[in-house]
Amino acid sequence: MSFKFLPDIAIADIAFEVTAPTLNKLFEESAAAASDIMVNPKTVKLGMKKTIKLSADSLENLLFDFLGELIYLKDTKGLLFSRFIVKVDEKKKTLTAIMCGEQIDRKKHDLRNDLKAITMHMFVLEKRVKGWYARVVVDI
Repeated sequence: MSFKFLPDIAIADIAFEVTAPTLNKLFEESAAAASDIMVNPKTVKLGMKKTIKLSADSLENLLFDFLGELIYLKDTKGLLFSRFIVKVDEKKKTLTAIMCGEQIDRKKHDLRNDLKAITMHMFVLEKRVKGWYARVVVDI
């Protein structure tokens, strides 16, 4: 696991940071962290696939919108995901993500927090010497 939660960043929210060797992996791990806030991923089977395509005016906004899409799919379609394959085009600032998961089942899934929104508070996405880094604060 290459993400960790930051309990001292936000008292009423949840913060996490992600480090990854590639931008694709950073997006995958960020999605895994956001999903982990919502549900124990071990309780979500890979029963269905959902493909999404997004574009933005910056990589930061692309990550922000991608994580927001996970919340949107949870809230509007009742979907949870536990596996992510993301391909980011750094120059075009687009992504294609294949997400595997299933419909929410309150009897089966170990639900955790109701993630309501991704915030721009302390939001960071940057390339570093040994890969990529992101810090995200979410509203619960």
